[in-house]
Formats: sequence, structure tokens, C-alpha cells
Amino acid sequence: MSRPAPHRTTPAAPPAGDEDERTSTQRIVDSITAAIVERRLMPGTKLAEQKLADIYSVSRTLVRQALNQLSRDRLVTLEPARGAFVTTPSVEDARQVFELRQMIEGALMKKLCKRITDAQIVELRAHLKAEQAAIMGRDSRTDVSGRTRLLADFHVVLARLLGNEVLAQLQSDLLSRSSLISLMYQSSHSAAASSADHKAIVDALEARDVRAAVRLAEEHLDHVERDLRLDPRTPDLSRILAA
Repeated sequence: MSRPAPHRTTPAAPPAGDEDERTSTQRIVDSITAAIVERRLMPGTKLAEQKLADIYSVSRTLVRQALNQLSRDRLVTLEPARGAFVTTPSVEDARQVFELRQMIEGALMKKLCKRITDAQIVELRAHLKAEQAAIMGRDSRTDVSGRTRLLADFHVVLARLLGNEVLAQLQSDLLSRSSLISLMYQSSHSAAASSADHKAIVDALEARDVRAAVRLAEEHLDHVERDLRLDPRTPDLSRILAA
């Protein structure tokens, strides 16, 4: 005797309202993240729920959801009875972020060198051209956010060329945290020097020179980290007060 076919139920689609809420929440997350990456939001900035609700024309509930997501990404710190603030990274946070970036980008270069195509080299050259235009262009002094975004995106583009979106997202998250660190510790690393490093990396990738690509990627991150003031310094009272 044959058994009756099991009854299958089709999963219900999420209500349209839920989808709209998720879209609005992500819009807030993306906007605040971009402001951090582009160095428009300083560490320690208070993010008042009502103010954000007014800016984005949404409810405080959606703002709270966005702040919770940013908190999980370590870009926002939620303090009981005080509210939300752009995270202020510690010196140890900074060192750990750059250590992880060194490990990831070294491995990335080894893989990318072996499989990068000529078309992908052309794509990287186009990105370098956009960097140079942002740095040398007429609005270079005022468009700091644009050139900062391009310089950060270079590292995400490298990950995407491997076809690994998880790695690209991890790179994006680390770069967001790196931007906070740069703001906190007053990076003096110039945009022109950073772009020159990127060009050298692309040259090594085009030559399929694994050793050079890994070395240049490591040196690039060393340059950026070295220009951050991560070593706690004791004030020289004699010099300060003598003035």
C-alpha cells in the first residue's frame, strides 16, 4: 500500500513591511559606515537616536536596530544610560587590526598572483587612475572623503578579484576599523604615498612576482601603521612648561 505524499508547505514570504524595515536599517548602517571610512565621523562622536531618526526620517526603533548592528561590527559603542558613540579604539585594538590585515593581505597576494588575469590588471589600473585623479584633481583639497574611499576600496577590490565575497566583506570591515584608528591616532600618511604603494603592488601583480607582491603589501601596511602614533608618550613637562 503506497503512502500518501507528504504535505509540503511553501514558506511564507516575509511581510513587505519587514523588508522595508530591513532596507531602512541597512541604509542607516551603510551611511554611518561610509562616514567613518571617509573620516567624516570622529571617534567618540555621540550618535543620538532622535537626531539620527530626524536625519533619516525613520523611527527610533529602526535607528536602534542600526546602532545595534554597528555595535556588533565594533564601529559603535553602546553605553548604558549614556547612549551610542562612534568607537574609540585602543592602542591594542590598533595593533591587532593591523596584525590581522598583514596576515590576510600576505595570503591574498600569494593567491592573486597565481590567478590574476590581464583583464583584472586593467581593472586595477583603472582604479589607480581614479585614485590619482582624486589626489591631483582640482577638488583634491576639499574632496578628502572621495580619495579616502578610493584608497580604502583598493584593498576590497583585490579581495573581490579572487571571487571571495566573504573575504571582501572582512576586508571592508577591517578597513572601517582602520579608518577609526587613523582618526584616533592622527595618521600623517599621505594619500599620494599610499597611492604610490598601490601602484607598486599592481606592478608586481602584473609581473606575477609573488615575493615582490607580498613584500610590497606588507611594507605598505607597515608604512601606514608606522605613521600612526601608537606608542604612548609621556609628556616632557620641562620642555612644555619652559615654553
